[in-house]
Amino acid sequence: MFNIILFGPPGSGKGTQSERLIATYGLKHLSTGDLLRSEIANKTPLGIEAKSIMDKGQLVPDEVVIGMISSALEANPAAKGFLFDGFPRTTAQSEALDKLLRLKNTEIGVVLALEVSEEELVKRLLNRGLTSGRSDDTNESVIRARITEYKDKTTVVANYYSKYDKVVTLKGEGTVDEIFDSLCSEINKRMSSI
Repeated sequence: MFNIILFGPPGSGKGTQSERLIATYGLKHLSTGDLLRSEIANKTPLGIEAKSIMDKGQLVPDEVVIGMISSALEANPAAKGFLFDGFPRTTAQSEALDKLLRLKNTEIGVVLALEVSEEELVKRLLNRGLTSGRSDDTNESVIRARITEYKDKTTVVANYYSKYDKVVTLKGEGTVDEIFDSLCSEINKRMSSI
């Protein structure tokens, strides 16, 4: 099993690249937001607990999110690996995820971080805002605040995985194919060494 964490600020092309990586490597996409919505919709014990916490306006605790990830891993025993999207976001979440994966006899194979200049991100998001219908893609100051928040949150996770030599920063500017090829090159290198 080969597991990947894909990082990229808003507008970096992470969504596009995620879809291609999932198709190419037969990975299961693991978005904590999707998991949360699914658990709540299916009224699972974790979903009921998460909903009651969210209804009070609180953040869902890490242990509940880790429980949902554990359920997703167990529900997909034949998966070739998982692509983590939107998680982990803190050092504590990174440690909890590593502990869970060790229990399942697997680990994070690589953390891929797409790097795009702030000016390019702003340009892409304002352009996307013309058609996406997302109000947060139409206001430059909101976009810049989202980019700053992304940097603040993900730096700690990148620092955590850097200690284990698992972080690879890649240029997120160029054609979709060029970026995809560089992502695949890094994944293939890491996969061949297992």
